[in-house]
Amino acid sequence: MLIKLTMLLIFFAVMVAIGLYCRKTASDVNGFVLGGRSVGPWLTAFAYGTSYFSAVVFVGYAGQFGWKYGIAATWAGIGNALLGSLLAWVVLGRRTRIMSQHLDSATMPEFFGKRFGSPSLKVAASVIIFIFLIPYTASLYNGLSRLFGMAFDIDYTVCVIVMAVLTGVYVIAGGYMATAINFIQGIIMLFGICAVILAVLNSQGGFLAALEGLAQVSDPAVSSAPGVFASFFGPDPVNLLGVVLLTSLGTWGLPQMVQKFYAIKSDKSIDAGTVISPLFALVVAGGCYFLGGFGRLFADRMEVVNGVPVGGYDAVIPTMLSGLPDLLMAVVVILVLSASMSTLSSLVLASSSTLTLDLIRDHLVKGMSQKRQVLVMRCLIVVFIAISVVLAIIQYKSNVTFIAQLMGVSWGALAGAFLAPFLYGLYWKKATRAACWTSFLFSTVVMTANIFFQASFPALLRSPINAGAFCMLAGLVLVPVVSLLTPQPDAALVEDAFSCYDRKVLVRQREALGDGEKAG
Repeated sequence: MLIKLTMLLIFFAVMVAIGLYCRKTASDVNGFVLGGRSVGPWLTAFAYGTSYFSAVVFVGYAGQFGWKYGIAATWAGIGNALLGSLLAWVVLGRRTRIMSQHLDSATMPEFFGKRFGSPSLKVAASVIIFIFLIPYTASLYNGLSRLFGMAFDIDYTVCVIVMAVLTGVYVIAGGYMATAINFIQGIIMLFGICAVILAVLNSQGGFLAALEGLAQVSDPAVSSAPGVFASFFGPDPVNLLGVVLLTSLGTWGLPQMVQKFYAIKSDKSIDAGTVISPLFALVVAGGCYFLGGFGRLFADRMEVVNGVPVGGYDAVIPTMLSGLPDLLMAVVVILVLSASMSTLSSLVLASSSTLTLDLIRDHLVKGMSQKRQVLVMRCLIVVFIAISVVLAIIQYKSNVTFIAQLMGVSWGALAGAFLAPFLYGLYWKKATRAACWTSFLFSTVVMTANIFFQASFPALLRSPINAGAFCMLAGLVLVPVVSLLTPQPDAALVEDAFSCYDRKVLVRQREALGDGEKAG
């Protein structure tokens, strides 16, 4: 217990120190929200990765999908690395940075408003973010409850409040730069997941022995094929594909993820991020899902009824970790804390900046000074964190499932609404505001209906995971179709937005060859 508490106190002290250190960069809106658009390569890459993964992935998704699909769940982590990180940086990184600076937009709703010349579009995007990010924020605490209950004799409510206060301190003090410079969380996540995987596999006699044991596991309710949980694609490749699409392609439309590209400093940062972020995702996400794939080997330590753990899928990972030494258990707790606090800080910063800049400043209290805008954002961070804490505690104490269910559709609603309009807005001049409205309405209506009328959906789309993936793919079709059928956008507005890509810039000779120059 002394080891665990000591490591926790050191971790908390470092988090607070980073927040206070970054105060000088958060004096104006540009500095508080985007770090002055001067975040270097390593910090940008780690900020992207640490915002991507949280306790939801470590405890919830890894346990649930590892139990359902076996070792094939690792495909979700591979998808996160290739589609959610590598391709996202290649396709979105440079263009997002250039156009967002040209349009002077600090948030995703502000980008929509200026790119498509529609203030109402900006307000709608702000409302969608406000509605669906808060329950997502509350859900981050869920995975911590079992781990803290197993590692410490501390009430879950106390743990949630302490985590929320510490997150609030370093985000309120340091803004975006505090979340970016906190690469120590990424280092903890990288080394922590490797240590945990080795320890868990060791407890089963090593990798080959664990894989052989998994091949002996059978569940007639899932599949009659022998060794299916140790197979390449698992017992249900169709639903596994839905998981890969939602958790990977979804990052392209999430405001807290896309905003990382707004803050990029230079081409060097993009080049480094394109390499570092996928490697980070491969180790962290791939490691999590790979670990969860062996969950059924620990079924003898859990009560399983009809093929499902009695404590829910969230019980799988904590059960797998329950036999670890105290020192490694402390590393696990700090690992999940790091992941959750980094994601939480990105979410509350995205929520507060959107509400302040896109609703309050432009529509309710016009003429706000920079200092006042930053103050309002800091106050709203407190409000968002407080609401998420209350929701998390209510869910934990009274077993209210509605919040958790809403969290499941929030990723699909946000990514489904924003992915296609944002992508086409960066690349295609003919995208229209009507097409944006169509994407916004389609995804939010479908995902909300999935909560209340799930039984009315086709069997494949009753899962919020598959419904979210469907909304994202549907948006990629709806936006171009509706754009071609509706009045074309204002030519001057579009040309001005895309003129940023044609602007000539000077670079050093070592970075690019001049016209007529030959490479040595």
